[in-house]
Amino acid sequence: MRLTLACGRYDRTQALIDGRVRIEGIDELTYLALRPGETFWRMLNHEEFDASEMSLSSYTILRSEGDERFTAIPVFPSRVFRQNALYVRMDCPLRSPADLKGKRIGVADYQMTAAVWTRGFLQHEYGVRPSDVSWLVGRPIRAIRQPQDVRLEAFGGAAPLEELLERGAIDALLSVVIPRGLGTTVKRLIPNFREVELAYYRKTRIFPIMHTLVLRRAVYEAQPWLAVNLYRAFVRARDLAQRHLYDTDALTVSLPWVTDDIERSREVAWDYSIEGSRPTLEALVQYLDEQQLTRRRMDVAELFAPNVDPALGAYLGATGEDRA
Repeated sequence: MRLTLACGRYDRTQALIDGRVRIEGIDELTYLALRPGETFWRMLNHEEFDASEMSLSSYTILRSEGDERFTAIPVFPSRVFRQNALYVRMDCPLRSPADLKGKRIGVADYQMTAAVWTRGFLQHEYGVRPSDVSWLVGRPIRAIRQPQDVRLEAFGGAAPLEELLERGAIDALLSVVIPRGLGTTVKRLIPNFREVELAYYRKTRIFPIMHTLVLRRAVYEAQPWLAVNLYRAFVRARDLAQRHLYDTDALTVSLPWVTDDIERSREVAWDYSIEGSRPTLEALVQYLDEQQLTRRRMDVAELFAPNVDPALGAYLGATGEDRA
């Protein structure tokens, strides 16, 4: 059997790319190492791949609308805290996210998962609701339904949002890309973001998920075993990557204290399971509902292939054994 898979080139997927991990039952794997934006667009618009990485917010929104072209497995190739993604000018008087009330924030895409997470922690940790600010959106919001009482303005200009921030046309920028002017013209609103993100995790148990993995439903229905075998392969690839990073004989990445970073980060597990990621998944479906992006609050269980054990795939640490 042949399989075409589009997903990013990450340490946790490299073993699938180079063949160290094989998907049982697949004779020929075509792995297209694409950037997320291209992958999402091609899969959502043309269903070009058998399986692909997918924005978790886009997928959940589509499922809430009754679009069942895809089914997900609980593989989460991208997880990122987003307290570090709010930027302001160097001379900005704002000192806390709570100060954003009444301000104007620029964002490339209102419905992208990173923006959903950021609005979620702004509301629940700092009391700033989406309706408390004005949003300048680089790409128009998908026509699902207009969120009530939320001020959205589509940005059609030629200047990038970072330039608007530097000129003072917006008060803050929510960006998944680090601005070029960081440290010279712009700064993070939360400078001690690692400390804040760790405290947030310890309080909420949320390690934000950006992307999941989806199969075209026709592929899944024809070969339901593929979801299980694909899932197991991604778990093995992730665990190989973690063990590879934790090699003190010769450092595998150009970071002098990567060993210390790994040891400090162990409490925040890169989990591939529904149960192990439940606080995160429940928070996301709650935020999507609160922000009026889904038509109803989704049940986490209905998002994922039912034949994948929801408890498998928990990360056991750099020296743990693969049990998936």
